[in-house]
Amino acid sequence: MSAETPHHPIAVIGAGLAGLTFARVLHTHGIDATVHDLDASPTTRAQGGMLDIHEDSGQTALRAAGLYEEFLRIVHPGGEAMRILDKQARVRLADEGGGDRPEVHRSALRDLLLAGLPAGTVRWGAKCTGARPLGDGRHEVTLADGSAFTTDLLIGADGAWSKVRPLVSDAVPVYTGITFVEAHLDDVDTRHPESAALVGGGSLFALAEEKGLVGHRDSDGRVHFYIALKVPADWASSGGIDFGDTEAARTELLKHFDGWDAKLRALVEGADGAFVPRPLHVLPAGHSWTRVPGVTLLGDAAHLMSPFAGEGANLAMLDGAELAAAVVAHPGDTESALAMYEQALFPRSEPSAEVSAANLQISFRPDAPQGLLDLMDSYRGPERS
Repeated sequence: MSAETPHHPIAVIGAGLAGLTFARVLHTHGIDATVHDLDASPTTRAQGGMLDIHEDSGQTALRAAGLYEEFLRIVHPGGEAMRILDKQARVRLADEGGGDRPEVHRSALRDLLLAGLPAGTVRWGAKCTGARPLGDGRHEVTLADGSAFTTDLLIGADGAWSKVRPLVSDAVPVYTGITFVEAHLDDVDTRHPESAALVGGGSLFALAEEKGLVGHRDSDGRVHFYIALKVPADWASSGGIDFGDTEAARTELLKHFDGWDAKLRALVEGADGAFVPRPLHVLPAGHSWTRVPGVTLLGDAAHLMSPFAGEGANLAMLDGAELAAAVVAHPGDTESALAMYEQALFPRSEPSAEVSAANLQISFRPDAPQGLLDLMDSYRGPERS
């Protein structure tokens, strides 16, 4: 380490929802953090689809960030609606929503958090390649361009394949057995009216035979959906499907849905742009670590789970807000702040990870969609079943 190595008292790796919420809540208390992200700009990559923001986690975090009222202005009205279909496109459950979990596009939520930070807080194009302890809780972080910086408090908010996680834990994500293939339909009401009618105003789960089509109407007139398949871990990279050739990939993907209703197959047939495979990985439910001076984890870096409980993004934002609150509550005492945060983090995330894992298995049983229907009945109560 040279004398010119920059020093950031509080450094976050990853400008996702967790890291940005942490930085924003700190900013409201007059404390600065630097956030380092591998992307060249905030628009380098698509940010995914819709999120339902839970009252006791995501909404709590937004209130702590002072952004709750602004959040209400970007929610997607009617986005809480849900339909469950079988392979013949028969609607087995239709719920118009209207609860306390408003839907918002992930990119709009991220933009809201970014706008709430001072210019220069996020250092774009700063890909972390590793970190090492220097003693006394300090760490040195190396970047892909060969540069480095030091920090007194290192926050790993860098997702599933976190470069910070090895400082505290040997855990690595494991494959769930399910791979999503991401796709979308643009301008659905004009260009794909039948698909628009099939999906409705919210989410769609068309499930059967241990696979499915899982989608959502976005707030920008797009249907964002995933082709869910129970396939080997290396399926997407083994050469069976050439995802570099969109039309060849479409043909192969449709073979998985032989015998399915034409309206469901039309989602794949009409998809715009490339198909993108996304194997689902998780960390063990109950993932925890022994306190390591000067470093901790947020969001997927700490508790990666499947999307089948809708908890990942919500817990990530709550992690950020709770860690920031702990830092504020313990000025000059990083270790007490981290101990306070982790003491609540571990028991909070474990039940959500367990539910997420159970819901994934339920959704892709051989008798699907019956398992999901039974689950929804248990939520709705006997008076509504």
